[in-house]
Amino acid sequence: MGHQNSVAATDTHDQGRCRAAGIRGRVSVRLSRSRRAFPLTRPGHPAYAHRLTDDDVAHLTARGAYGRLVERLNRFPQGAPPSEALYAILRLLFSEEEAGLVALLPIRPFTARRAASAWKRTESEARLVLDRLCGRGILLDIESPGGTTYVLPPPMAGFFEFSMMRVREDLDQRLLAELFYQYLNVEDEFILALFCGHETHLGRVFVHEPALTPETSLHVLDYERASRVVRDARHRAVSLCYCRHKMAHVGRACDAPLEICLTFNNVARSLGSRGICRLIDEAEAMDLLRQAWERGLVQFGENVREQPSFICNCCGCCCEALIAHRRFAVMHPVHTTGVLPVIDEAACNGCGKCADACPAEAMALVSAHAAHGGPKRKAALDSGRCLGCLVCVRACPKAALSAAPRGERVLTPVNAAHKYVLMAIERGQLQNLVFDQQALWNHRVMAAILGAILRLPPIKRALASRQLKSRYLEWAIRRTAA
Repeated sequence: MGHQNSVAATDTHDQGRCRAAGIRGRVSVRLSRSRRAFPLTRPGHPAYAHRLTDDDVAHLTARGAYGRLVERLNRFPQGAPPSEALYAILRLLFSEEEAGLVALLPIRPFTARRAASAWKRTESEARLVLDRLCGRGILLDIESPGGTTYVLPPPMAGFFEFSMMRVREDLDQRLLAELFYQYLNVEDEFILALFCGHETHLGRVFVHEPALTPETSLHVLDYERASRVVRDARHRAVSLCYCRHKMAHVGRACDAPLEICLTFNNVARSLGSRGICRLIDEAEAMDLLRQAWERGLVQFGENVREQPSFICNCCGCCCEALIAHRRFAVMHPVHTTGVLPVIDEAACNGCGKCADACPAEAMALVSAHAAHGGPKRKAALDSGRCLGCLVCVRACPKAALSAAPRGERVLTPVNAAHKYVLMAIERGQLQNLVFDQQALWNHRVMAAILGAILRLPPIKRALASRQLKSRYLEWAIRRTAA
């Protein structure tokens, strides 16, 4: 595609930002035995050092603007563990002044007037900075009848991806991709914090709809279908796939389509108005979805039932979520669908096409112990690793696979507010979400958050109460339980 050629051809450097991101010396990243090592820098590039001197570590961890920005990011449930790679990423994406300003922003949506107060600037001056940050996908602007508000998205899914969703000439995207690879694919802390160890996940898998029959369709709810998200969205946009764009710069991309990942609703409107993604209509979005189905790509999107902000069309080799799922499958890093493939052993001929199609390494071939010239291998499913995407079902040429209910369904949050409340409770950060001391108190937002808390199961409501240590919340919980 044209965009893929542009990625290969474009390597323009913003030398000032690169120098800010670099640390003296040229070294290679040492990867685990399952990954080859490659240098994070190349001739002519300011270097990023994998091993730091004590002076460098002291410099990075000092409470300067970037240190304050990292602290601000980690007040939100989807934060970013400190790392030398993270500091280098932030130095590419933010000037030192911008880092200091963004560190002062509230967690909840805010107005230009509120930012001006926090920054001690005029409202017009603050709006210029906010618009500049929105133009680079650092902030999102939200239009409503009451006016424009702004929000700082998390690093992922958020401004990390937005930095690679188009080809840019104001940013060294190759160096940025190398740093992302180090932070997400070599180091473990960020991916583990993002995907593992908690009940409420960042994202969920959608069912491969062409694999459904009239009978199996009965087991799939509307919100588990990507086509329903496309049809219900108020705004739709398409962009470069962050994961494959990143992998292209480090020489690891596959040949799956690049301009195919979808963004919806307020996020699509904000990013589309800034040229970060391209606004499209329902028909084009459905065409892209069909193209993804034909390529056997997995639909992975925001883990909410109402108005998800994105659906990525993922390959198993490049997608951050699917790579995390394979690496840490025992920790269940991805919210699965409510169905599983079922193998008809009598019809299976051991061709292995289901195993080749499976992005989770959940389908494999095992010995069939055939005695008289039958198939020597048969398909076998590891249900604990299975995403329930059903890509394997369509790949089977013998119709030996079908779908059946998984059993007990895992809770899918209603909307983004519900998701973030659950994530904050599980991570012990609910007080940050509710008592945002850097924002003026907003009773409407408070009501929405408390409403989400009061709809939680009793055990989680009690846990929320303990974290907040709020007499009002305890009273509200007792009142609803009465």
